[in-house]
Amino acid sequence: MAKRVLVTGGAGFIGSHLCRRLLDDGHEVLCLDNFFTGRKANIDELLDQHQFELIRHDITEPILLEIDRIFNLACPASPVHYQYNPVKTVKTNVMGVINMLGLAKRVRARILQASTSEVYGDPQVHPQVESYWGHVNPIGLRSCYDEGKRVAETLMLDYHRQNGVDIRIARIFNTYGPNMLVDDGRVVSNFIVQALRGEDLTIYGDGHQTRSFCFVDDLVEALIKLMSSETFTGPVNLGNPVEFTMLELAEMVLELTAGRSKIVHRPLPADDPVQRRPDISKARKELGWEPTIQLRQGLERTIDYFREVLRS
Repeated sequence: MAKRVLVTGGAGFIGSHLCRRLLDDGHEVLCLDNFFTGRKANIDELLDQHQFELIRHDITEPILLEIDRIFNLACPASPVHYQYNPVKTVKTNVMGVINMLGLAKRVRARILQASTSEVYGDPQVHPQVESYWGHVNPIGLRSCYDEGKRVAETLMLDYHRQNGVDIRIARIFNTYGPNMLVDDGRVVSNFIVQALRGEDLTIYGDGHQTRSFCFVDDLVEALIKLMSSETFTGPVNLGNPVEFTMLELAEMVLELTAGRSKIVHRPLPADDPVQRRPDISKARKELGWEPTIQLRQGLERTIDYFREVLRS
């Protein structure tokens, strides 16, 4: 059954892919964005569709809409952006989430919160399971995002328990793909842009720290499945359980771009996690989901996107 769906952060990297998928599935989509990191170029091709509406708004301010579903993706997700204005990042994750939960309560909409693997901090449990409470520095440079997202999860559960709001919580692990910003600041986009420009690839630390990379199409499928579940609220880890070191990623990017760049090392930033890999047993069991796109395949598509962006 077609729904009227609000996607906050809908002009951003993941949000734009989600908007496109929801339209393809026959839903009416309201895309809300304040364009801090979102871009109109990401949704240009959707603007002429009669079931798509763009709203320029910041969720830290209340808004009244009639909707059936809310995907709350609004928040800068890379350190370079969320540390630019840390107070605003906290406001987005607290005041913004309160506003979206208030809206969901008022119109009886189901709401999905895009949480993050950052709620686990620099984990002492590996791989990370949803029952793990995390190892987070509450006063570090990353805490505006890490703790902001943790408070957002608290608010989701409190509105659910106190007011009966229909919630879903997705803990998203490293996601990559087309529509990422050139200056995104995350490792996949950094390596690809540096390689295509012939610049040195910058690795922070010794390069043996690990991440797990999920292609955006796989993630969007998981978000759709979570929102469609009638009984499962989460939190649930959504990511790729295959682990790579930063050196392995850099070497793969150089191979796929036929780049001749060198790899250079810089000091590891404060509170940067050494290991990050999701246990997705719960996603497999509750949603029947696991990623299908391998890193090499996803990187090829992402490299093609950045090559075109840099050329234009």
